[in-house]
Amino acid sequence: MKKYGDELKSKAIRLRKKGLSYNEIKKQIPVAKSTLSLWLKGVSLKLEHRQRLYTKQIKSLSLGAQSQKARRSREVDKIIKSAEEEIKIPLSPTALRLFGAALYWAEGSKGKRFEITNSDPYLILFMAKWLKRVFGIDGINLKARLNIYPQQNEREIKRFWSALTGIPAASFGKSYIKPLSKNYKKNNLYYGTIRIEVPRGTDMNYRVFGWIKAVMSEFKPKLDITQKKWQHLLNNPRPLNLE
Repeated sequence: MKKYGDELKSKAIRLRKKGLSYNEIKKQIPVAKSTLSLWLKGVSLKLEHRQRLYTKQIKSLSLGAQSQKARRSREVDKIIKSAEEEIKIPLSPTALRLFGAALYWAEGSKGKRFEITNSDPYLILFMAKWLKRVFGIDGINLKARLNIYPQQNEREIKRFWSALTGIPAASFGKSYIKPLSKNYKKNNLYYGTIRIEVPRGTDMNYRVFGWIKAVMSEFKPKLDITQKKWQHLLNNPRPLNLE
């Protein structure tokens, strides 16, 4: 038995001197990795062998990371698909109304005008359809304005948003073109940012915030108590702008 073990050890040493990794040696010699480590701890590797093993290790780590990323991507896809099945389409009138109101609360104007600004085509398309279904307002009755970078094609971007929302190109106001600066970002938004506005939409704006207020009324007592307790935070003076 000892002779057999000595033969395996000698073979392991020969393979190691040829530049094989522990895992490669284990495929030929079925012993524990700890045993190989004990047998081979005094074996020196040539430079070309060390370089090969280093490259192999880096590649293995890279493939491992890619495999983990792919596995996580599959998990995320499964979660999203399952979540999609939880939603009944088409949305009920109330769900549609409140979903749009929530988006407007997050992304819309907090002033008197009814306007929403965003760069996400999905969000803008939804809001254009939402205005039609909930308020009966067609794209032809909306106004728009672009916010783009100097190197972007204003005419083509305007055509894109017009095709998406149904807002006529003639209803687009003068675009705001961001000036170049030292903080200029190369990864600019492909379609720029668009602001869509409902002319004379002040009352509609109040109506949407009325829906939001109705939903949030359940939480108002908690908010009032908390704000009263932390009222002193509002008493701190604002810093002066000395520039």
